[in-house]
Amino acid sequence: MQVIIPLAGKGTRVRPHSHLVPKPMLKVAGRPVIDWVMDRVKGLDVSELIFITGHLKEQVEQYTTGRYGYPCRFIEQKIQDGTAGAVNLARPFVKEPILIIFVDTVFEADLTMINRAQADGIIWAKEVEDYQRFGVVVTDRQGYMTKIVEKPSTPISKLANIGLYYIRDVNALWQGIDHTLAAPANKGEYYLTDAFQWMIDQGRKILTAEVGGWYDCGKLDTFLETNEILLAKGAARHGIHPGVTFVEPVLVEDGVTITQSTIGPNVTIEKGSVIADSTIAHSLLGQSCRITGSRLTHSMIGNRVVVKGFTGSLSVSDDSDVAGA
Repeated sequence: MQVIIPLAGKGTRVRPHSHLVPKPMLKVAGRPVIDWVMDRVKGLDVSELIFITGHLKEQVEQYTTGRYGYPCRFIEQKIQDGTAGAVNLARPFVKEPILIIFVDTVFEADLTMINRAQADGIIWAKEVEDYQRFGVVVTDRQGYMTKIVEKPSTPISKLANIGLYYIRDVNALWQGIDHTLAAPANKGEYYLTDAFQWMIDQGRKILTAEVGGWYDCGKLDTFLETNEILLAKGAARHGIHPGVTFVEPVLVEDGVTITQSTIGPNVTIEKGSVIADSTIAHSLLGQSCRITGSRLTHSMIGNRVVVKGFTGSLSVSDDSDVAGA
């Protein structure tokens, strides 16, 4: 099996930085999103990882090469024409069934069901209440997909499409993508889900499987929520810092200095930072920050940021200085 990981597309950053960072390489609970996702691939029979990148190809290649123990291939999507166009770039190199992972979310799923399912493909989904925000999967009584509906106005289904797919019948997928790319673009883009719909309409069977957890890393508020969940699930650690009160869960990386402060709950502080006389809750702090005399909550702080005497919420880029009134 080959794994296709499309990283290109619109919306390249959530956390503020002075330079663009591929969204899957942003850190949540102390690790890049892509590392959390690749944990789920361990144990599968994978012959190659195919990364579809944007203009930050060099950064992705430098970070991922040799990191996950599989051969890697990198393809740059120079024209941002949508998810069908992105996956289609891998076509000349695909020789086996494929697993497609869009790395905007952290998920919990047993992917070994790939070895047991006899369907032409699998689409993973998660039941949600705010179904109007997502593309939802409609199934028959046997759990096979019948259609995908984008942001439905009526509760036709609450199974949100999370961007995780296994395709055994790759020839049918390429035919579906050809059909999609030949049709008029939908708001300027060509969607991979339209290719899946074509497969279904032609009689292919795509099984729907529900994930155990699905944690969004696509927006500021959901990024903080995902940090909170991953900390609670075991990522938290902080060591001993005399004179500091910790409100669990908290992750403090090695090389952080904290004095006379209260940290937590739901805080991640990256290496090299110095915190003094401050209270920090529900926040992520980058590397080598300097926070003194401040009260921060629901904040995302870039690397090498200096904050003095500030109270409230912040979302600031690398190398920024913030001072309270």
